[in-house]
Amino acid sequence: MSTPIIDRNLTKQAPHSPRERIGGFVIAKRTVDKCRASVAGKLGEYHYDCPLDNVLFSFKGINGEQFKAAVQAAKTYEEIGDWLLTNGAKKTPEEIKAWSDKVEADSVFNDPEKRAYFVENCAKVGLKPEKSTTFDWLEADDRASFKSVPA
Repeated sequence: MSTPIIDRNLTKQAPHSPRERIGGFVIAKRTVDKCRASVAGKLGEYHYDCPLDNVLFSFKGINGEQFKAAVQAAKTYEEIGDWLLTNGAKKTPEEIKAWSDKVEADSVFNDPEKRAYFVENCAKVGLKPEKSTTFDWLEADDRASFKSVPA
């Protein structure tokens, strides 16, 4: 199955959930959306090549400019998944799954330097920070920002 990349105007619509995987990688689909919106000048309050994007980039041993070039050349999300699998640091399917599962389950609450920020922002969207993952917070923030966020 091939899923065309449809440019999202992130001033009016949220990017994909960070949980949605391409090539097995969490964050990747959301990062594609933010990258394309950045190039189009429609990024809104989002940031491309941010700390979350760099979790993916660091794992793969790539940078934002390399990813951006791949995204600009791609027509489907699957092409980006294939690009991630063949570029940067080589990772086995088991390593990708373990990393993605860990990142999806992680919480900024566990980082003492970022805990206060996370607690404050969880409160704004009605989450209990000590029980919420980073992805829970991002999705809740997207829902709060855009009343009709696509699934």
